[in-house]
Amino acid sequence: MASSSFDPTNVNLNTASMADVVCYMNGDGNDYNGHLGARISSVFVILFCSTAATLFPYVARQLPRLKIPVHVYLFARYFGTGVILATAFVHLLDPAYSEIGPASCVGLTGNWALYSWPPAIVLTSVVCIFLLDFAAELYVESKYGIGNSFANGGGRPSFVQQHDHSSILPGADLNNGGNNNKDAADAATGPKPETTLKNWDTYSSDLDSESAERSFKQQIAAFIILEFGIMVHSVVIGLNLGVAGDEFSTLYPVLVFHQSFEGLGIGARMSAIPFKKGSWLPYLFGAVYGLTTPISIAIGIGLRTTYNPNSNTANIVSGILDSISAGILTYTALVELLARDFLFDPCRTNDRRRLAFMVICTVLGAGIMALLGKWA
Repeated sequence: MASSSFDPTNVNLNTASMADVVCYMNGDGNDYNGHLGARISSVFVILFCSTAATLFPYVARQLPRLKIPVHVYLFARYFGTGVILATAFVHLLDPAYSEIGPASCVGLTGNWALYSWPPAIVLTSVVCIFLLDFAAELYVESKYGIGNSFANGGGRPSFVQQHDHSSILPGADLNNGGNNNKDAADAATGPKPETTLKNWDTYSSDLDSESAERSFKQQIAAFIILEFGIMVHSVVIGLNLGVAGDEFSTLYPVLVFHQSFEGLGIGARMSAIPFKKGSWLPYLFGAVYGLTTPISIAIGIGLRTTYNPNSNTANIVSGILDSISAGILTYTALVELLARDFLFDPCRTNDRRRLAFMVICTVLGAGIMALLGKWA
């Protein structure tokens, strides 16, 4: 914080420190300027939009009678992947630098000035998530006794055996090793124009109970970490919306899209997890994410006369949480989503047009979410 002897009306550039100037400029309280009715409406609008967007990819997979075209599901899934990628860099890492980076009030004072902490925290977060993911993979392989099957000359590599069927599309090379020549021949004929989620799921082989459980355990921990990373960010922007000033009129609609797109990212990831039939967990995850920002907005409204988003404490807490979340989402987007879906997926579709559509959706999601970073 600025020193008590700092006089902003009489600044001596020879003696005043950069920390004094920056901390003074950032030291004001919030800019709350009324519009209480609109702020209260944002609680319910964002609740509905974010929850609906989160549950759409999962519900689309679970209700084939809706006959939702595959390309609608693919758009939601891969657009969401791009959203998560852009969120990591534009909506989390950049704000972290403005909160605790070297040019911020926090970053210019005390021990915070000794090092650039945002990238260090991001790196720590990425390494921790990697170690947790790696440990989970080893645990599942050890429990189900599949780690050495390929080394002993039996079966395929474990990453192929463990692969979830959700990414198998009509027209994919199922790589069944000759165990199901009919399916392989059907796959070679390519997708039919009227392909829907209903005949996609009929086409795809169902996982047996053991492999479904294995796939579930491998993916659920990573998903919970992903949702936690996005929710942390949602808490911060919810509090800020509750006390925003003149920018509220712009921030409100932007955050509706912002939270909806992030919800698509969560839902896309969730739809690939083989939950047991009738499981209530997907709806719980959707509700938890959907409630996070509205509750934070309500808290911000309640604290509108006292909460200062520019205080040192608020900046330190937000900066650390944003950096941690940036690491979580960076690892998830690059490893769990892009690498596994596009680079290392043995069941990836051979339909080049469909692959192009998936890539375009990913790039579009990243681009639009990055653009929203101009306002939120």
